[in-house]
Amino acid sequence: MNIIFILKSIIIAIVEGITEFIPVSSTGHMILIGWAISFQGEFAKMFEVVIQLGAIMAVVVLYWHKVKESVIEFFKFIFTRGKEGKKGFKFGVNVITASIPMGIVGVVLYKKIKTLFTPEAVIVGFIVGGLLLLIVEKKFGARNHKVDNLDNITTMQSFKVGLLQLLCVWPGMSRSASTIMGGWIAGLSTPIAAEFSFFIAIPAMIGATGKDLFEYDYSTMTLSLWIALIVGFVVAFIVALIVMRKFVEYLKKKPMKVFAIYRIVVGILLGVLVLTNIITLT
Repeated sequence: MNIIFILKSIIIAIVEGITEFIPVSSTGHMILIGWAISFQGEFAKMFEVVIQLGAIMAVVVLYWHKVKESVIEFFKFIFTRGKEGKKGFKFGVNVITASIPMGIVGVVLYKKIKTLFTPEAVIVGFIVGGLLLLIVEKKFGARNHKVDNLDNITTMQSFKVGLLQLLCVWPGMSRSASTIMGGWIAGLSTPIAAEFSFFIAIPAMIGATGKDLFEYDYSTMTLSLWIALIVGFVVAFIVALIVMRKFVEYLKKKPMKVFAIYRIVVGILLGVLVLTNIITLT
């Protein structure tokens, strides 16, 4: 059993759990940390997607009542031909609507998107995403938004969020940041934009994880790899559950500017280190 490798997988899982729901790009951080600790290769790519699903499962636990109620009402609306379950059906349609753009792009361009996952691309994504976060929050985030409840989101607003989510196909842009910016533009309050981003992450990550698990060559799996995968999933779930609670509380009181500044500073610092050949991202 390769203990060092398993410890590396735990580090990556902790990074994922911390960064999945805050607007700093979990994928970007996993790529950079993976490069720093030599956690790379085909297994690492599959591992990073699977533990993202572990983090997303924290949404199901934290918002279990909302998830269960919405699923029950969604099908109740269908089976009663619209007589019952209107609220849950509407929310389900909103989640599906917001997921359509990413679903289409993911299916059509999945392999091409994977080729973008490099440290250099992450540096660009950090800086550009941070600047966009500052600009969009200043222009739209400070507005007196009318939508302060998940059930009041309209289908068109959901679609706008889904379109902005496409920004995250570039590593380092951040799915959370992209969807929250979409929420601001659509007229959602910051906490509701963040919470809605949690829900639309569920179908996206289930789809991505399913595809990676289906296509992976399991003949290469060893005991250490299986342990790393299982432990990583659990660690990412636990850490994400803790961070998600704190993040929502934070958004009710403070702006997102601090995350934007962090992204820009880290991106510029890494860019300078690369351009001056102090570090080599290979």
